Amino acid sequence: MGQAAVGLAAGLLIQRLFFAPTDLPQYGMNVTTLQVPLFATAALAHKVIPADVGYADIRSAHTLELYLAHQGGIVLWVGFWALYSQGFDADNLSSIGSFAAAYMTVVLLEPLIDLAILAIAKTLRLLEGTSLVERSLNNVA
Repeated sequence: MGQAAVGLAAGLLIQRLFFAPTDLPQYGMNVTTLQVPLFATAALAHKVIPADVGYADIRSAHTLELYLAHQGGIVLWVGFWALYSQGFDADNLSSIGSFAAAYMTVVLLEPLIDLAILAIAKTLRLLEGTSLVERSLNNVA
């Protein structure tokens, strides 16, 4: 979990420094927009998924629940920053609504991809014990 947070922060910093230096002042805001939902989702995962479950044994319902919590957290955090910086006027609320509606395409399509990958992971169980799959696929991480 910590590695993912560090990777997100480093990737965003590299992106800002080399490709979008004008966005560097918003670095902290962008990092928290990704990391707060990540940490919240990790905490939820510890409550929802039993500790002795390998990745391939995670139920599809748990995958969907965690996905929706994470994506919803991103939308909420973007809304928080927009309200914090621009206030509660009608134009800002409209912009937040537009962002949320546009982001729904991601929220609606990505779970299908995630569930397909989980199905592939369950199928790869046949390769358990070989060097072709990561040990944590079928065992506790």
